[in-house]
Amino acid sequence: MSGHSKWATIKHKKAATDAKRGKAFTRLIKEIMIAARNGGDPDGNPRLRTAIVAAKAVSMPAENIKRAIMRGTGELEGGQIDEITFEGYGPGGAAVLVAVATDNRNRTVSEIRHMFTKHGGNMGEQGSVAWMFERKSQIIIDAEKAPGEDDLMTLVLDAGAEDLRNNDGTWEVISGPENHVRVLETIQKAGIPTESAEIAMIPKNLMKLEGKSAGGMLKLSEALEEHDDVQNVYSNFDIDEQEMEALA
Repeated sequence: MSGHSKWATIKHKKAATDAKRGKAFTRLIKEIMIAARNGGDPDGNPRLRTAIVAAKAVSMPAENIKRAIMRGTGELEGGQIDEITFEGYGPGGAAVLVAVATDNRNRTVSEIRHMFTKHGGNMGEQGSVAWMFERKSQIIIDAEKAPGEDDLMTLVLDAGAEDLRNNDGTWEVISGPENHVRVLETIQKAGIPTESAEIAMIPKNLMKLEGKSAGGMLKLSEALEEHDDVQNVYSNFDIDEQEMEALA
C-alpha cells in the first residue's frame, strides 16, 4: 500500500474539521481564482471546471464560486495570488512537493523553508523531486459506501479510469487528469459518495520510513498542511501499517 495513499486517507478524514474552520473553502476559492485567470467559462477551462466540481462537492454556495471566478478574471478586486510549488526532502529522505497559493511570496517562502528545517527536512531546487511524481486524478471512496469491487471496477474503467486500488478501507480511483471530471461525475451519478476528488501528484515509487524518520515525516506533513497558504502536500513516503496507526 502506498504511503501517499495512507497520508491522503488521513488528510481526507480531517476534511469535515477543515470545512468547519473554513479552511477547505479558502483553499478551493484560491484554486478557482487561479484557474479563472485562463478564462471564466468552465466549459472551455478544464482546470476551472474541476475546481468548481470540487467546490460543489463540499457544498460551497454558488455565490462564493461566482465571486471567486470574478476575482480571478479581474472583474472584482482581490485576485492577486501567486502559485508556487516548493520541492524538498523530509526526514529519512522522502521527497516532498508543496503546492502553495499566496499573496505574499517572500513571507511564504521563508515560512515554508523554516518548516522544513524545523522538522528535519530541507528544501531543494526546482525540479529536484518533481520528476518522482505523476499528475493524476485521484478520487477516494469509503469502501463501506461503495458497491462490490467488480461493479466499481467496471463503472470507473468504463468512464476512463486507469486503476482502482484498495487502501486501508478505501478505494482509490486513479485516472488521467483529462478524465477527472468524467470519472467523478460517473461515480456521483451512480450514487456513490466520495471522500475526496482532486488532481494530485502521485509518486512513481515509494520510500519506506521507520522510527524517528516516520514520525518526523508525519509531523512535517501535518505542519505544512496547517499553513494557511498551502493548497496540497504530496510525498512518496511509505510507513508500515501498524507503525502508522501508532504514530497517528
